[in-house]
Amino acid sequence: MIFRQLFDPSSSTYTYLLADAAAGEALLIDTVYEHERRDLALLRELGLRLIATLETHVHADHVTGAWRLKQRCGSQILLAEASGASGADRLLSHGDRVAFGSRYLEVRATPGHTNGCLSYVLDDHSMAFTGDSLLIRGCGRTDFQQGSASRLFHSVREQLLTLPPSCLLYPGHDYRGLTVTSVAEELRFNPRLGGDVNENDFAGYMNHLGLPHPKLMDIAVPANLRCGQPDQANSSDEPGWAPLTQTFSGIWEIQPDALAERLAQAQTQPASAVPLQLLDVREPAEFEAGLGHIHGARLLPLAELSARLAELDASQPVVAICRSGARSAQATVLLQKAGFKQLANLAGGMLRWHAAGLPVEGGRD
Repeated sequence: MIFRQLFDPSSSTYTYLLADAAAGEALLIDTVYEHERRDLALLRELGLRLIATLETHVHADHVTGAWRLKQRCGSQILLAEASGASGADRLLSHGDRVAFGSRYLEVRATPGHTNGCLSYVLDDHSMAFTGDSLLIRGCGRTDFQQGSASRLFHSVREQLLTLPPSCLLYPGHDYRGLTVTSVAEELRFNPRLGGDVNENDFAGYMNHLGLPHPKLMDIAVPANLRCGQPDQANSSDEPGWAPLTQTFSGIWEIQPDALAERLAQAQTQPASAVPLQLLDVREPAEFEAGLGHIHGARLLPLAELSARLAELDASQPVVAICRSGARSAQATVLLQKAGFKQLANLAGGMLRWHAAGLPVEGGRD
């Protein structure tokens, strides 16, 4: 069997690939809308055919890539019947099986984080995919989307922690960089659900977390109830001037390493590279100090952009840049409305550029 664990840094979401190598059939669990290209590339490189995408629940912190992958691969969309979602090809219930080649996943209903939470257990009980029902040394919250501390306590204790002690547990998220745990570990060390904790202990803990709602909840939940299908399917051709990824909101993004490679190509092969306009929309103090700026970037603060559009060449691609990617995303929307066609936002902005160790001018240590 082929197994891969993939990660989305924006939402700390894990996506899991399982495949029967002999049959060439693969499943993806908890895909992320912005990572369609990554997932397709991995499938292609491993010589696999995606037969289905599975959801552990209706997510509130990211949009699933299930619909986009179905358009590309013809894969089926599978999630819980109790989720209330539309657009699925198969609605799952407790005890169902999802086959891939000669292997299968056993479906276990584990409600409590949401009403439609499912966990998937590999046929030999060597690994399980727990979504947000059981995290590493934690669990999903129970204060929205039909959440229930009582139901989650019984779900985890009866459906997951009764698996063999050696069974590896793979969560839907981790915010500290941890990747896997086991039934034995969680029974011993999980402060919420392990040891001698009873239902009253757990409910008292969960009912007093006081957490804010996820920032993308108002966008993600409605979209995921449509299995990730946009309100209006975007039929525009993919840009060919750089490797870009489209966010669910319709903004094209370029990753820092891809932009660095593209800029290097322009220096070594100027005749074959399409010229790029690097548009930094921060304030002057941010451009010169702080995180510095990318060589060749033009400073044009977002507040002045509408009045200075004539300084840009609409026939050449524009990459918008800011500190985190938020202001520059807004700049791409403004430019698109002004008639610019070739646009991309630097994903994660200068923060992610720095984290990748890429060169800057100016700034301070």
